[in-house]
Amino acid sequence: MGTKIRKCAQCNIYTLKENCPECGEPSRNPLPARFSPLDPYGKYRRISKKKEMEHA
Repeated sequence: MGTKIRKCAQCNIYTLKENCPECGEPSRNPLPARFSPLDPYGKYRRISKKKEMEHA
């Protein structure tokens, strides 16, 4: 239906586009994933986030 707002991780600009209009980098969803105590993939999401932070 509608387009979700996105955010460029590099220059912190909000946009509706897949790529940032300023730097051209891919934009991401600025909101965190919904929390669920029964999250079956939480372990893998935390591992992925840790690896992403190490490479940044």
